[in-house]
Amino acid sequence: MLISNIDWAIIAGFFLISMLIGIVTAKQAGKNAKEFFLSGRNMPWWLLGVSMVATTFSADTPNLVTDIVRKNGVSGNWVWWAFLLTGMLTVFVYAKLWRRSKVTTDLEFYEIRYGGKPAAFLRAFRALYLGVFFNVVIMATVSLAAIKIGGVMLGLSPVQTMLIASIVTVIYSSLGGLRGVLLTDFFQFFISIAGSFGAAWYILQQPEIGSLNALFTHPQVSDKLNLLPDFGDSKTLIPLLIMPIAVQWWATWYPGAEPGGGGYIAQRMLSAKDEKNAIGATLFFNIAHYALRPWPWIIIALSSLIVFPEISDLKVAFPHLPDDKLNDDLAYPAMLTFLPVGLLGIVLASLIAAFMSTISTHLNWGSSYIVNDFYVRFVKPDASDKEQVNVGRISTVLLMFFAALLALELSNALQAFDILLQIGAGTGMIFILRWFWWRINAFTEITGMVVSFIVAIYFELVHEKTGMEPLLSYEKLLIGVGITTAAWLIVTLLTKPENNSVLRTFYQLVKPASHGWKTFLSQNPDVIAERGQLPFEIGLMILGCVTVYCALFATGFWLYGNITAGIITTFIAVAGGLLMFLSWKKMKVS
Repeated sequence: MLISNIDWAIIAGFFLISMLIGIVTAKQAGKNAKEFFLSGRNMPWWLLGVSMVATTFSADTPNLVTDIVRKNGVSGNWVWWAFLLTGMLTVFVYAKLWRRSKVTTDLEFYEIRYGGKPAAFLRAFRALYLGVFFNVVIMATVSLAAIKIGGVMLGLSPVQTMLIASIVTVIYSSLGGLRGVLLTDFFQFFISIAGSFGAAWYILQQPEIGSLNALFTHPQVSDKLNLLPDFGDSKTLIPLLIMPIAVQWWATWYPGAEPGGGGYIAQRMLSAKDEKNAIGATLFFNIAHYALRPWPWIIIALSSLIVFPEISDLKVAFPHLPDDKLNDDLAYPAMLTFLPVGLLGIVLASLIAAFMSTISTHLNWGSSYIVNDFYVRFVKPDASDKEQVNVGRISTVLLMFFAALLALELSNALQAFDILLQIGAGTGMIFILRWFWWRINAFTEITGMVVSFIVAIYFELVHEKTGMEPLLSYEKLLIGVGITTAAWLIVTLLTKPENNSVLRTFYQLVKPASHGWKTFLSQNPDVIAERGQLPFEIGLMILGCVTVYCALFATGFWLYGNITAGIITTFIAVAGGLLMFLSWKKMKVS
């Protein structure tokens, strides 16, 4: 397709502004490691919340949603909609606990919750495991989407796309630190939203589509509109709804939706001004991420079923693309080739923004692990602030290099999503309980991490090669959760609790509700038990989930023309939102 000078000017302007933000914030970010990785712990909720939303709107997200909708219909999105439960739990239970911990990264948590060499090993290993290995995999999946967008919309080869996309992102990420990332995310968020809504609106005007009503009544689309899977078909009900709602959200570790908070979400909470701003940021993120953004992607995905009903149609339309990059997720960028001059430039800029906001966050987050939790903690404890910032900038470049190499080997977004879920299967409950059950120790976490990884490797590389019957993704996940959970529970009960002095220091610093600490408190009568508000907070979590799901469904019902259902779900969403915000004032936060 031909890109006009107007479109190129829009894209160039976007790159220029992003670069300028990195240059302007470079001096402040370079002062010390706290500035580079946490922006001085003085960020407001609205900036942090928008940054979280921008980060999770990665270039691969619309592709993933398109892949899901084309294969499993709208209801297939429950594989990620279910993570709202995790998100709301983080909002009302864990955000304030993270802020109280006063750590620089969530991995530093290990050496305030656990003690001795096991805690040190856990911190060092996960700094490399998450900060390098896992982080590179995540960035590679995002880069895969950039490769497909570059190939379809710009005619670029995978190597050309990665060279162009990587250079600008690495420059402003390494210069501006987290402050530069946050400010660029804020700018990129509005471009991303405008691009996705504008693209959906224009595609609906195309002769092949015609209108919303024509789209929803088309034979290729009409059987894919249900918001819930068919309850009479266990083959779809179990993997699409029951597993995500009953198991996946609490049992798996997935970046951006970690049970109990973690990763770059924890980084944002740790950089907040106070507990109230940490809660506000995560609440805004969950509302915007689940209720505001999905429908434009879904509309484009459904439209693609009319224009490109089969993968073979994509092959005919884009013969220059490698066969290993042809899959249902390619349909999203393929639909964007119909956009007109001007809007095409905005949408391309929005997709570039989505890519850059996610990659820049992961680069800063990953380098924070490498510097704070590995280099300074185990290699050179007396490293100066300038040296720490320099190591952070070097690691930023290397992380992007390895992510780009891996991206060239992947084929589709859903494949990577399933692999990441499997690797974290069974570890989620550890991250939820470690704040509230005194018996959790370092060996619990080591066991969960090792066993879940071994099980994932077995299913991906060994199971079918031994002649065993192939398993569906949800079956692998359920088995992985069962084996891993049983393993870490047994190890927890067979090993000694953490040292009493470590537990005392942690409890008095973080002040979690005392429900799972009663044995510890009975052994330490001088420690004041924190009554907390855990039942009230869990109630707010449930209320928050009902509110956001009803807002999500209400949008769908209005689009579908189901007026009665739209009115009911809208009323529940508004009432739930008012009750949630009124109840929030009763939370004890600083």
